[in-house]
Amino acid sequence: MAHNIALVSDFFYPNVGGVENHMFQLAQCLKKRGHKVIIITHAYGKRSGVQFLSGMLKVYYLPLIVFYNQCVLPTIFGAMPVIRTILLAEKITIVHGHSSFSTLAHEGMFHAKSLGIRTVFTDHSLFGFADTSSILTNRLLEWSLADTNCVICVSHTSKENTVLRANLDPGDVFVIPNAVDPTVFIPSTSDNKNNDKIYIVVMSRLVYRKGMDLLATIIPEICNTFDDVDFIIGGDGPKRLLLDEVCEQYQLQDRITFLGSVPHHEVPGVLRRGHIFLNTSLTEAFCMAIVEAACCGLHVISTSVGGIPEVLPEDLVHLAHPNAKSLLSTVIEAVNKLKSGQLLTKEDIHKKVAHLYTWPKVAKRTERVYDAVMNKDQPTVKHRMFKLSKCGPVIGKVFILFLLINELLLKLMDWFQPRRRLHNLMKQKHTN
Repeated sequence: MAHNIALVSDFFYPNVGGVENHMFQLAQCLKKRGHKVIIITHAYGKRSGVQFLSGMLKVYYLPLIVFYNQCVLPTIFGAMPVIRTILLAEKITIVHGHSSFSTLAHEGMFHAKSLGIRTVFTDHSLFGFADTSSILTNRLLEWSLADTNCVICVSHTSKENTVLRANLDPGDVFVIPNAVDPTVFIPSTSDNKNNDKIYIVVMSRLVYRKGMDLLATIIPEICNTFDDVDFIIGGDGPKRLLLDEVCEQYQLQDRITFLGSVPHHEVPGVLRRGHIFLNTSLTEAFCMAIVEAACCGLHVISTSVGGIPEVLPEDLVHLAHPNAKSLLSTVIEAVNKLKSGQLLTKEDIHKKVAHLYTWPKVAKRTERVYDAVMNKDQPTVKHRMFKLSKCGPVIGKVFILFLLINELLLKLMDWFQPRRRLHNLMKQKHTN
């Protein structure tokens, strides 16, 4: 069954990240499988309006106000006219939102439901339950997913987390991991050694959640233990200042190379320069970075948090507790094994990982979710109100009010701009 799919998120190219790459690769593979796919995101600088990427992938860069961390201002109804026009003109049958952080994804799915369009959501992150930020995000997620047809998570740990946070039926939540392109992420043909140096690569946003405080603690100890181990650090963020201070304090300027923000197409080249990949995250739903590193033949050392233990086979990853002592001992053990030749070669690691996570497999499994969604009955307004009422005695009534206002506004727009006119307009454009 062919579908007309709109992938919606605040995060897309030219912005660089896991969600952006996931959406692009998924869209390309779905198009190859015979589906119509468009992307809806917000404008990035001069990149605004309708543009086409490789593979004739149609992207709508909406001129919306960016509020915080690349997310648009949450107006609930502000983007409704343009989203309605796009969805109806393109005859979209499934709206697929990405990322709990994305305001545009939640608003896009909200309006799609009122238009009678089926919705799917992919959660790429893990959240807690106690801090203020998590509580607010979880409330938003519960409202957004209350009547969403299906939810996709990138790991089983992520699924458990999302089910609890959004109060979902586990039967409506599927697990589909991220993927990697094994033709791009390939090992180096050389031994990558310069004066018998061993390079530890870190590719990450330099923020607290990625464990940069742990990294800053163990770097001096590792450099003091091994004279032949240096670091290559790619990425940027507020914790860059902390790493710079450590570098200066311990005079490690010739042992640590800072690359700053690295475009995704340059990541394979950086990984091929190293021997060990180090991930110090404090929370992670899947961690695409360790799969890319392993696909390039690097030995992976990672904190054992979130869904990371599910990602790679035991013989391809060294797991440590998320504390400096455990990480340090794990790195020292891995370096000693590497020196003594006890670890797999880069080619063997690549062969093991190359077939584990591929985008055609992800697209095929996502297609099955779409098929299941299309076989489900669309909830009525009354049923949606009942679902939203379960969100809480007060907040539930607020959500119901939003729903009723949205239904009224869409009825008015159907009167001023009939859906038939939008369909005919698109036909005329294709004819011309």
